[in-house]
Amino acid sequence: MKEKDLIFGFHAIVESLRAGKPIDKIFIQREMALAKQAPELWHLVQEQGVTVVKVPQEKLNSLTRRNHQGIVAIASPVNFVALDNLVPVIFERGENPLILVLDHLTDVRNFGAILRTAECCGVHAVVIPERGGAPVNSDAMKTSSGALNYVPICKEKNLLTAVQFLQDSGLQIVACTEKAERTLFQLDFTLPTALIMGSEETGIAMELLRKADVWAKIPMLGQIGSLNVSVSAGVFLYEVVRHRLG
Repeated sequence: MKEKDLIFGFHAIVESLRAGKPIDKIFIQREMALAKQAPELWHLVQEQGVTVVKVPQEKLNSLTRRNHQGIVAIASPVNFVALDNLVPVIFERGENPLILVLDHLTDVRNFGAILRTAECCGVHAVVIPERGGAPVNSDAMKTSSGALNYVPICKEKNLLTAVQFLQDSGLQIVACTEKAERTLFQLDFTLPTALIMGSEETGIAMELLRKADVWAKIPMLGQIGSLNVSVSAGVFLYEVVRHRLG
C-alpha cells in the first residue's frame, strides 16, 4: 500500500471526513475506544458509514513509520454509491440492469482487472462488502486502467441483504460457480441480471448460493478445474453482452 493512500492521526482524519474525502476504511489500535477517545471522529464515522477495524499496533506500524497516534485511514479514489438509490435510477433511464456482486474478493489485481472488464461490458455497478474485500485504493485504480472512475462501486454492510434487494427489484440472481450443473450458455441474459462472483479462496458463500435464482458454470475442457476469477468474470460478462447485442 502506498503512503499517499494513507491518512494518519486523529485531527487529519477528522478534517478529511469533514471535507468529504472518501475513506475506504479506518484501522485503529485494538486497545483504543474511538467513541470515548475521539467522539467527534466517531460521530463522523457513524454518519458516513466508514468501516472501522481494530488491529494490533504492529499492523499500524507496518503501514507507516510516522506518528500515527494509533489510527490510520485508507483513502479511497472513488465515492461510493448506495445500491438502493442506484437501481431505481437505472430502471428510470430505461436501461437493462447488469450488476456485478463480488463476494469477498481480496486480491487488488483481480479486483482491478474485473473493474476494467466491467466498464467495457457496460456494468451498471459493482457491489462489494464493507469488510473483507480488496482495498479500493490507487493500486486498484491503476490495475483497473482508470475504470474505477466510471463504474459505480456500492459498498454494502451485508451482501445477502444487497442480493435480496436486487432480487426484489426484479433482477435474476446468477451465482457463477463450478458447482452448477448447467452452463452459462443455457441462461437468458437479456433479463435484468446480477452476477455473483466468489472469492479466490472459498468461492461464493453458501448463504448467497442459496439465495441465487440459478447457478451457472463455465464448461472446462482441460485438466485444470477452474479459471482465475477475473477471467471467469470476463467470460460471464461477455456472454451477457452477446445476448444483449443480439
